[in-house]
Formats: sequence, C-alpha cells, structure tokens
Amino acid sequence: MDTDIPLQLVFHLPLSYPYCLPGIVVNSKHLTRAQCEIVKEKLLEQAETLLLEPMVHELVLWIQENLRHILKCPEAGGGSEKCSSAASMTVDDGLWMTLLHLDHMRAKAKYVKTVEKWASDLRLTGRLMFMGKIILILLQGDRNDIKEYLILQKTCKVDVDSSGKKCKEKMISVLFETKVQTEHKRFLAFEVKEYSSLDELQKEFETTGLKKLFSECVLRLVK
Repeated sequence: MDTDIPLQLVFHLPLSYPYCLPGIVVNSKHLTRAQCEIVKEKLLEQAETLLLEPMVHELVLWIQENLRHILKCPEAGGGSEKCSSAASMTVDDGLWMTLLHLDHMRAKAKYVKTVEKWASDLRLTGRLMFMGKIILILLQGDRNDIKEYLILQKTCKVDVDSSGKKCKEKMISVLFETKVQTEHKRFLAFEVKEYSSLDELQKEFETTGLKKLFSECVLRLVK
C-alpha cells in the first residue's frame, strides 16, 4: 500500500511439520479482524503448496510480496462476518486426509467399536490399521468432521488404564494432514484391517498413493 503495514505472524509447528500445515495467527493494529483472518487463510492456502518441505521462511517472503494484492481484493475490504466466513471456506472446502498414530489399546474390542461408530457418525472413511504394535488411523472426509473426530478422540474415555479404569486417549499424534490429491485413493468405507508384516502394510500405503508418507512417517515408528 502507500504505507508500510506491520504484521505479527505466529507459527505453531506440530510434531509432524512439515508434513502437515502449521497453525498461523495474524495480528496487526493496521488491519481489521476480518482482514487479519483473510491474510491467515491466504497464508494457509499457500502453505498447502509447500507441504513436505520447511515453509515458514517462504511464507514470510510470500506475504511480504502479496499483502497489498490480498488487501486490494473486494473480499478483504470490509469487516463484515461475510468476509470471515468466505475466507474459512477456502481452506475447509474439499476432501481431506489425516493419519493418526495410537501408542496402544488395552480394551481393544471396545476401542475399535468406538472408533468405527465415530467414523460412521461423522461420515468419515479410511482405515484402522494394526501391524504388530503399530496402530494407525487413516481418515478421509470433510476437514471439519475430521477436527470433530480428533476432539472426540481426545476428550472421551475410550480405553482403560493399567488398573482397568476408564481413561481418555493421551498417547495420540497426528503424523500427517493434507487435502486429498489426485494421486490419492478415495476410500468408500471405514475398515479395520490387520497386517501380518511391514511389507503388507507398505503395500496398503502404496496402493493409496502414500508411498512417500510411509517411508517418511510410518517407518520411523518401527525403529
């Protein structure tokens, strides 16, 4: 613009970064709340193009070059709720995929039924995968529904502790999150599958179009 606009950008990097998007907070005394939200959503859209590689520095350079163009767009001109909701839709539209890792299941039968019910209720497809001590949950669906699943997973008593008392899941991690790409398989249902070997599990990921994800995220669980 005609004057410099200071921005404060805060990046939250999850353990699986850069294989999933960072959390981004945008603040500026020179912009409305709606404008800050649109800047954030545009940064997240750009971050999607940089998955699998360190991106914070690239995002800072990108917003320096593109801020004036973003703010000149009609959707960034006002402070109405319409602007904010339109910005959030650009990120949440489309089919998303998330890979979760569970450390263990003590009450396996009940735990599995609970996961299946949540996936069904939230219209999520994918796989609950067991291979030796490795437990993975691969989910596909609307991004907001996946977020709702994670809330249930972390807040409901789904397992039992060493004394047999019901407990919440505290040993879950998000290994990967991305919008489903053309090379990714679309799952038609949610299935529970047991794999007898690492090679068998690898073939599952390869047929899903996630060969690189397997080598970079799943293999390190075995080591």
